[in-house]
Amino acid sequence: MMDWLRENIWAAWAGIAVVLGLAELASLDFTLLMLAAGALTAAGVGAFFPHLLWLQIVVGLVTTAAMLAAIRPLLVRKIHHGVELKTGSAHVIGRSGVVVKAIHPDGGGSIKLNGELWTARPYDEVSTIEPGTRVEVMSIDGATAVVYPIGHPIDHTMPELPKDSEPPR
Repeated sequence: MMDWLRENIWAAWAGIAVVLGLAELASLDFTLLMLAAGALTAAGVGAFFPHLLWLQIVVGLVTTAAMLAAIRPLLVRKIHHGVELKTGSAHVIGRSGVVVKAIHPDGGGSIKLNGELWTARPYDEVSTIEPGTRVEVMSIDGATAVVYPIGHPIDHTMPELPKDSEPPR
């Protein structure tokens, strides 16, 4: 067994790399992944120089240290500091919609938000918001959007043309 290990030290290093890589799946910290990369480089050196264990260890440690210093911080920053995913009703906070049914302090109003109809109540609890007004969702209270007006009601009527003017040609 020891003779086989001396002849195939690269396989031992590759086995260590696989175990460390699998352990990384449980931790997701990228430290064990850097150790696995060091073990893989040691396996490469072991394939060419099977009797120089000290060289395999030095190359593996140098690779691991370089990966921990240079690559791991970049990976951690990229993975852990990305855009925060908002789930549930929190994804609508800060979005704007249009009042469909007048919103009164006592409730009963509704807004159209991202193509969906939401029940709504005013943020300040004293004002009434007319239909057609653009509102911003300040928070969610149960299944009710708490909104604040950000615009004037939209006038959907066509302006009248003066009677003495001619239509354009």
